[in-house]
Amino acid sequence: MKKPVHNPREVAEIVAIQALGFIAGDPERLGLFLAETGIGPETLRNAASNPQFLASVLDFVMRDDATVKAFAEASELHPTNIAAAHQVLGDPKWERDVP
Repeated sequence: MKKPVHNPREVAEIVAIQALGFIAGDPERLGLFLAETGIGPETLRNAASNPQFLASVLDFVMRDDATVKAFAEASELHPTNIAAAHQVLGDPKWERDVP
């Protein structure tokens, strides 16, 4: 059984990874995202481990209401949860909790 995630940063990263999967599922959307970020498809997987890259994924999703709605529906998340994840990843002052 998986342990529940309570760390806001970890939750935000999970949302961003789901958003990346959503983007990758649409060739047109993926092409636009890759063009804007300058990342190649071959480096996408490695980039996904970078929190700044994950923030850029949510930046991309949050720029367009239709994209937010489509991602919210596909991921079964409320748009406010997506916005909260975007805020957590975009806040440079927030640091990961250390046990």
